[in-house]
Amino acid sequence: MSPASPVSPADRGPGGGPSGERAVENLIARYAELVDDGDFAGLGALLADAEFAGSGDPVRGREAIEEMFRRTLVVYDDGTPRTQHVTTNLLVEVDEAAGTARARSYVTVLQALPGLPLQPVACGRYRDRFERRGDGWRFVERRVHIRLVGDVSRHLRAAQPRG
Repeated sequence: MSPASPVSPADRGPGGGPSGERAVENLIARYAELVDDGDFAGLGALLADAEFAGSGDPVRGREAIEEMFRRTLVVYDDGTPRTQHVTTNLLVEVDEAAGTARARSYVTVLQALPGLPLQPVACGRYRDRFERRGDGWRFVERRVHIRLVGDVSRHLRAAQPRG
């Protein structure tokens, strides 16, 4: 693999680009980077073709998704939510012929702030669907199922205690 290429020859699909599996993994990783960077415009672009369903009503479209993240997440002076999203237990199923894929994964959200030691604040699962379009693979659905909730008072605006 050349230093300029993030995709090894074994991970290449037809036409020399990343395989569907690798492209989907990259999209999932990109989502985590954008959230942790506080790049809500980037999240809107990444999920522009998708329906996003979390704790509230499902949201669709670039502007609506960007606004949902701005309204929901606390952002600090460095422009980030001071989080680290760790995505694990990734299972990707690609139908190359149909140009579709599904993925399941776990997410652990860590946060640290002055006066708040590093700790997990939420853990759950992602359920994703993707489609291959003319310009590559795209999210078409992200469903977030949070199962374990810690102290999200400095992560989510108007955080509600869960019973």
